[in-house]
Amino acid sequence: MRHVHLLGTGGTIASRQGPDGLAAVTPAAELLAAAGPLPRLTVTTSDLGTVGSFAFTTSDLRGLVAEARRCLAQGVDGVVVTQGTDTMEESAYLADLVHDDPRPIVFTGAQRPFDAAAPDGPANLADALLVAASPAARELGALLCFDGLVFAAHGVRKVETLRSGAFAAPGRGPVLRLAAASVLPLARPVRPAALPLDLAADLPRVDVVACYVGGDGALMYAAVAAGAAGLVLQAFGAGNVTPAVVAATGDLVARGIPVLVCSRVPSGPVVPLYTGGGGADLARAGAVFAHDLSPWQGRLLLAAALVLAPDAPQRVLADRLAV
Repeated sequence: MRHVHLLGTGGTIASRQGPDGLAAVTPAAELLAAAGPLPRLTVTTSDLGTVGSFAFTTSDLRGLVAEARRCLAQGVDGVVVTQGTDTMEESAYLADLVHDDPRPIVFTGAQRPFDAAAPDGPANLADALLVAASPAARELGALLCFDGLVFAAHGVRKVETLRSGAFAAPGRGPVLRLAAASVLPLARPVRPAALPLDLAADLPRVDVVACYVGGDGALMYAAVAAGAAGLVLQAFGAGNVTPAVVAATGDLVARGIPVLVCSRVPSGPVVPLYTGGGGADLARAGAVFAHDLSPWQGRLLLAAALVLAPDAPQRVLADRLAV
């Protein structure tokens, strides 16, 4: 008999319609009951909170991951976390950065609320519990299970606002899939070593700056003035920006503010190719390229790198992005 722990945090999967809109009010035990019978599986439950993930702070995110790790330490075969989909890719990625256990932490949720005519949450939760108990999920780190597919945390993105197939891993694809009650392996990506990050300590502020036609360095300087210790550029295409952003990048890197380059395009890596304001100029200015990591996951990686190596965060970035 396999034993999985279910940790509820709220989100659409736990939401019901109220006078002011949808609100996450359904506890984990009720979510589990709606998932139906799960033969040969014992599930215990607890609730960390009932909120929409759009309301999470970075402190909430750290607390969620720390609680999931505490649940895993109770000797279960795996942990499932239910939360809102809006920031699930960030929760899963932070959990994966510190995950040093062969047993999985599996994130899931829903696009339709608990009291919808045809909610998708119960099936997603049943699938996630099966995945958490499955030997096929071991050594894969933190995972995200949704609409019959399972994605590694690194590279997963929310790609639909309302449709049930909410997530994808552009350029990578799923690592597992569900077929009836079976968990089928598809891929086993190489995972870097876990980062020794203290989840009880604050993460430094890292801001994401979007690039757009005519953009300059004003928002970059404003972010640093507001306390940002590092910046992530949501760059054009394969990692290009305006000449003014290149100039600001060189200035800020010289002042000790690391700059990580991601893309505003959902699929594909960033590489230093173009001059005249392109990625080649950014690389010469000292920016680090994050391959195909999303800006939102890149933000968490840069924050962790600043904690672990405040004088040389580029070393941590290079090690983590090498696989």
